[in-house]
Amino acid sequence: MRKSFVPISAVVLAIVVIWYLAAIALNSAWAYDRAKRADNPLSFSQLVSDTWSQEKPRLPVPHQIASEIYKTTVLQRVTSKRSLVWHGWITLSATLLGFGLGTGLGIVLAVGIVHSRAMDMSVMPWVIASQTVPILAVAPMIIVVLNAIGVSGLLPKAIISMYLSFFPVVVGMVKGLRAPDAMQMDQMRTWNTGRATVFWKLRLPSSMPYLFTSLKIAMAASLVGAIVGELPTGAVAGLGARLLAGSYYGQTIQIWSALISAAALAAVLVALIGLAQNITLRKMGMLR
Repeated sequence: MRKSFVPISAVVLAIVVIWYLAAIALNSAWAYDRAKRADNPLSFSQLVSDTWSQEKPRLPVPHQIASEIYKTTVLQRVTSKRSLVWHGWITLSATLLGFGLGTGLGIVLAVGIVHSRAMDMSVMPWVIASQTVPILAVAPMIIVVLNAIGVSGLLPKAIISMYLSFFPVVVGMVKGLRAPDAMQMDQMRTWNTGRATVFWKLRLPSSMPYLFTSLKIAMAASLVGAIVGELPTGAVAGLGARLLAGSYYGQTIQIWSALISAAALAAVLVALIGLAQNITLRKMGMLR
């Protein structure tokens, strides 16, 4: 942690500096236009001040986004529809449900693919092909079909999350379940071990590092799916709804605050999976 702090801090500082400079370039057109109409030429300091404080800038600066997040989290009640915490919880609920469904489906498919050549030859190509269809094209169809049969609310968004999250789990688990080398498998055959014992004693423990790695990717994908699922429905709740409302009314600061909040939420969720990974692998003797 100490060794990585300095380089990480340097990269973050460089990004922030570039961000502020880019805001001056992108927001200067409006500042110059307003100064021209007021017949009041801008000095460089006035230009910087104006481009970093506009109400609807093309590119908000970090302190504007931080202020918006503070106002919509700390200064708002959690139950308020203006609270990012409330909107984040709505998105988080769909994310966790979709992640759970996707993880379960991915593990089941991976076990079947590893133990059945027929499934390996037939199901795996379809699993790969399913990810070639853009989620923005699939999401409206899923929502329309489910609404037609009376299913609405959390489940359609969770299914979209599942659609994105099951794929990395399938690929990771297939790789992990096939991780034991030929010598280990031959030793199991020498002991006349059944498939179930091979699975629980050899294949599953060997797959744990691959599983947790794929779960991190699946969690991030699941959050993206939940947000995408909120976009075509005209949702009034969730981080996707905040993005929609901000785009409708040109509230770029609101859009960026929702994006940063989504990124922070994803980082926390992935970090929790990483913590679970360290605990599990340490107990299994795979980490020291």
